[in-house]
Amino acid sequence: METESEPYVRLATLRQLHQVVAELNTARSLADTLQTVVDGIVVGLGYQLACVNLVRPDGDLVVAAFAGDPAAEALITGRVGSRASWERRLTMGESWDGLRFIPHTEGWVLLEDDVPQWHTDGPDPRFEDEWHPEDRLYAPMYASGGELLGVISVDRPRNGRRPGAWGREALQMYAFQAAIAISNARLRANMQRALVRLEREQQALRASEESFRQAFEYAPSGMAIAEMGGDQHGRLLRTNDALCRLLGRPASVLRRYSFSDLVHPEDIGTLLRTSAEGGRAELRLGRRDGTYVWVSLRNSVVADAADGPRFLLTHVEDIEERKRHELQLAHRASHDSLTGLPNSAELRARLGARLCRRPQSVRATAVEALDAAYEGHGAGGALPAGGGGGEHGFRPDAFPEPFEFPGAPAAPGAPGTPGAGAGPYDHHVHTVAPATDIDDGTKGLAVLFCDLDGFKSINDRFGHHTGDAVLIEVARRLTTGVRDGDTVARLGGDEFVVLADGLGAADAADLAVRLRNAIIPPIRVDGRAVRVGASFGIGWASCGMSADEVLRSADQRMYIEKRSRSKAHRRAG
Repeated sequence: METESEPYVRLATLRQLHQVVAELNTARSLADTLQTVVDGIVVGLGYQLACVNLVRPDGDLVVAAFAGDPAAEALITGRVGSRASWERRLTMGESWDGLRFIPHTEGWVLLEDDVPQWHTDGPDPRFEDEWHPEDRLYAPMYASGGELLGVISVDRPRNGRRPGAWGREALQMYAFQAAIAISNARLRANMQRALVRLEREQQALRASEESFRQAFEYAPSGMAIAEMGGDQHGRLLRTNDALCRLLGRPASVLRRYSFSDLVHPEDIGTLLRTSAEGGRAELRLGRRDGTYVWVSLRNSVVADAADGPRFLLTHVEDIEERKRHELQLAHRASHDSLTGLPNSAELRARLGARLCRRPQSVRATAVEALDAAYEGHGAGGALPAGGGGGEHGFRPDAFPEPFEFPGAPAAPGAPGTPGAGAGPYDHHVHTVAPATDIDDGTKGLAVLFCDLDGFKSINDRFGHHTGDAVLIEVARRLTTGVRDGDTVARLGGDEFVVLADGLGAADAADLAVRLRNAIIPPIRVDGRAVRVGASFGIGWASCGMSADEVLRSADQRMYIEKRSRSKAHRRAG
């Protein structure tokens, strides 16, 4: 190394130092930078051997680059020294400002530690500043934040002497520039990795978007993306071809709507109750031709970006066939397979829906209760004296229970609410029956029990095919003869029941006559005319009765009516 007594040599060294520092900034990769660092020390700073020990993520230091001796390079490059051993070395020996020098007289204790090292034996120095082969000189490199990046280790100065003040400062300056170059190389490497990772993520995102687009556009079932939140919540932003075909509307038209605009009025509640995340619903959506189609909606929430707006992705599946099949099964379960009329179970269900457990005999209207309370009020307005009824003749005992006002809400747990006996202030509209067969103006739910006369002989003479045709025609005539809101049901065999609400005693009798007259005309089957008659019994549904009790009452009245007529009159022909 140059001595301080040779200023012209220092100038040459400075030029070389400038050149190698410039080369540090032209290295393209971290590995190139590290090799440039050690090469610059050998070429520009006058050392025969140079090594860079780089700090790894785990804190230990690895020999990352070596210059000056191929044999030594092959031996120690890639080997690792522990952080504890290096910290020990950086606190030993002499501190030369930012450098650490360990003379051979102290360094012998380091021969057995785990730091990779290369040295040769040699004679003891002949003069004070002569370099010994076991002398060690280290130049730590620090990042801008103060953390240790690595350590430069140099050996064998070409002039055979320990570096003077100028040589030490040059090595310290070079270590500072090397730290900057290594930090920049790491930053470039990290940026390159980040760019590569970003490009891969963008490629994956583009591929994912393309996959989603194809899955969305070409899905066999309907798909839609709708706004979520805000004033335009639920507005359709994008629809696929399958949904457009299902609803018979182009995508440009569908973007003017939301699902709430397209849903059947009866299903709007179902749509509003459907949660956004993972919500499912089965409802009807309107087609362009005015018809409705049953669909299954499945919702999921998707975000445009990490913190971007959220959208509603809705999968729309056509379930028209399944719903039709379900309705057919439900209809078969509740209707007679031959006539298509409600069957016995459906009849009892409809009848039971109108009845409660409260007997009619304990029901009194507010007017009746008031009349009973003021019983004894004379025509002249005189009130009876005494009698424990109060000074105005009012009798509190005339009210066995509180008044029931039509439309008044039921108190929780009050009679008449589900699970309790009927009572005041309940929502149930009680079914009442006329007191006698004489029409007193009371309207009720009439139950007409019909039994065909002469049907068995038709079955026996002409077979079940003819009998079935007769039953189908009788069912048609009964259905034609009642109002739209009335129920005609087949109990089984040749027994039918008609439920007709809002009739008085006379109305029910007239209806029975009309239906009997509708059944009597001949029925043509396979070119043959057959005739049946009908016997009707009129019963009345009333709260406090069960459906079976109501039907049994009507059945009994039917048999009374049947026995009251001669056999010749029961059948018209």
